[in-house]
Amino acid sequence: MKEPTILLDHGSGGLASQELISEVFVKHLGNPVLNDMEDSAVLAAQSGRLAFTTDSYVVDPLFFPGGDIGCLAVHGTINDLAMRGARPICLSLGFILEEGFALAELTRIVSSISAATRACEVPIVTGDTKVVPRGKADKVFINTSGIGVIDETIELSAGKVRPGDTIIVSGSIGDHGITIMTRRAGLSLGGDLHSDTMPLHRLTAHVLAAVPGAVHAMRDPTRGGVATTLNEIAARAGATIVLEDELLPIRAEVRAACEILGLEPLYLANEGKCLAAVAGDQADAVVEAMRATTEGKEARIIGRVEAGSARVVINTPIGGSRIVTALHGEPLPRIC
Repeated sequence: MKEPTILLDHGSGGLASQELISEVFVKHLGNPVLNDMEDSAVLAAQSGRLAFTTDSYVVDPLFFPGGDIGCLAVHGTINDLAMRGARPICLSLGFILEEGFALAELTRIVSSISAATRACEVPIVTGDTKVVPRGKADKVFINTSGIGVIDETIELSAGKVRPGDTIIVSGSIGDHGITIMTRRAGLSLGGDLHSDTMPLHRLTAHVLAAVPGAVHAMRDPTRGGVATTLNEIAARAGATIVLEDELLPIRAEVRAACEILGLEPLYLANEGKCLAAVAGDQADAVVEAMRATTEGKEARIIGRVEAGSARVVINTPIGGSRIVTALHGEPLPRIC
């Protein structure tokens, strides 16, 4: 018996479309707002400023150690809201499906999205599905948008970073990027290589409440990794960020894989870590607050902000230093 697959008819808006929506999407993602099945979701009024973000996910492979394209889409959009200090309240979900894509794989992805949204307590409230002819896409692409609420007392921005600040990372770096690369290439390098995809909204909420006013900026170092993200912050701040190589939290498995493949961990994507620039005199309190959460239990200080030109410098263990530029080119395509 042939495995059920996505047909062009599933994107026609007719009966097949309705069956796909009811038997896959609503079955797994249903909630009072989504179940209305109207052309737009109606949300309760919120106090505070609104944050809005959108992102698209085209990762290859779709399933990988530690996650899949479904939970990645949920976590990534939630994290973009969290980095501005927002409390995520809802998400939208859009699918571009290729004709012939296995229905079982789609169901697995939607089930993962359901589990992620329920764990995060951030529901899907509206969505859309389109089907394109075979060969016009690569299995499945996902777009998620998110809305969050920012308290009036919170103002996070790279433009607020200044000399004297301390740079903190919430955990190990490079896990997601190296996992995707090795899995795509079919490499088995030993060790426990797995994606770090996870939501960070609870971590950011706890830190902002525990040490009010200490955090000046937060960013999640996804594409381009820690190096590119810190270069963006340095450019906005008009200052030099100095890192200490010996303080960078890189797991042994990741470091070994990077050495074999000739990669720099600072340029590898992360999907469950945040960088924070915080007031220097409150850095230890912020680290302590991060470590009090599951997501930030490995948080540590990795550098500082100094007056100078907009650049990132890393001090090496032998007493030298080198400039770390933003990523040039695309050494690792389709990582998220």
